[in-house]
Amino acid sequence: MNSTTQARVQIQHSPTLNTVLMVEQTLRDSKEVIKISELKRRLPRKVMHATLLEILNYLQESGKILITTKGVVWTYTSGDLMNKLKKGGLEL
Repeated sequence: MNSTTQARVQIQHSPTLNTVLMVEQTLRDSKEVIKISELKRRLPRKVMHATLLEILNYLQESGKILITTKGVVWTYTSGDLMNKLKKGGLEL
């Protein structure tokens, strides 16, 4: 590999499980739509922007968050909470 090829290679930063869990907890605790810049400020540790975007992409694909034009919002509900909601609802 020559120096020109090395300059073009970008290292992809893969998030650790601890980082993913930290972002999940921060989003879950916000309970409102939050901008990505505000999310970065609220995180207890700094996270590279590319890594954060990769985490957000994963969370959106897994159905835990929605990314809108106004920001990011936590949408996932646990099975226990969902069962409570079903018991109080109407059967159609």
